[in-house]
Amino acid sequence: MNITRDPKWFFFLCASSVILAVVLIFGFILITALPVIRMSGLNLIFGMTWDYNTHQYGMATLIAGSLFLAALTLIIATPIGILTAIYLAEYAKPAVEKTLRPLIELLVGIPSVVYGIFGFFLLEPVFQSVIDPDIGSLGFIPIFRNVSPTLGIGYLLAATVLSIMVLPTIISLSYVSLRSVPLEYREGSLALGATRWETIKNVVIPAGMSGIVTSIILSTMRAMGETMAVVMLIGSTTHLPTSILDQGNTITAKILSDSSYYLIFPESRSAIFAMAIVLFAIEIIFVALIRFASKKIAERY
Repeated sequence: MNITRDPKWFFFLCASSVILAVVLIFGFILITALPVIRMSGLNLIFGMTWDYNTHQYGMATLIAGSLFLAALTLIIATPIGILTAIYLAEYAKPAVEKTLRPLIELLVGIPSVVYGIFGFFLLEPVFQSVIDPDIGSLGFIPIFRNVSPTLGIGYLLAATVLSIMVLPTIISLSYVSLRSVPLEYREGSLALGATRWETIKNVVIPAGMSGIVTSIILSTMRAMGETMAVVMLIGSTTHLPTSILDQGNTITAKILSDSSYYLIFPESRSAIFAMAIVLFAIEIIFVALIRFASKKIAERY
């Protein structure tokens, strides 16, 4: 077999190594988690109590916290990211684009713990003294109600920092997708009498929808998988989220906080790995739902 003449086998081996890594990681986590999965059954998903001493492993509050935080992050980051990508791809002058894009991409290389420190020391006082009280004035709407004894730390602060972390992914992938739309599409729309914005809205964005959806999927997985910044900013109180100003907990934060002690015990270790399996399954379901929704959106155009 000559790789230089027929490199497909080399490409196949590279692809197989990626698949093998995923299978090995998932298989190892699943095998370790099986004892608690068998012991808890559906209570692992729907149970409200997580207690190593009483052997109760219910993740409902952690799942709700993770989904709530990811949804809030996407609500903040998605419109900002997509609108920024549209500006860079369709409106910005070359000099502005060449300046802004490296600055945006630079955010990817910042460690998550630095984001956590930035949120805790710089944003938390602002949220505590200004943002949370202002939003709390809308407390007649349950989602904006002040339910936390300590303002600042909570879902809104964590989601704000996470949205900054995922913005480069949304902006970069959406930008590339929009720029890849052939120029003929734009020219044809303008020739038919459409305005520039109508062309962007009705032609460019639908044509680049696959890249935009991919950016949202990757951002969702980043938001759900982030740990260090979330631990520092969310408050680590385990209950169902009732407000964006509430404190809470997530699966990843719980895994990190418990790993320092409970990994040495077989049953506790199995329970921690069970949390990882559930998180893995949630992300797979989330990706499938977003892809299904994007397909329906694309069919409308």
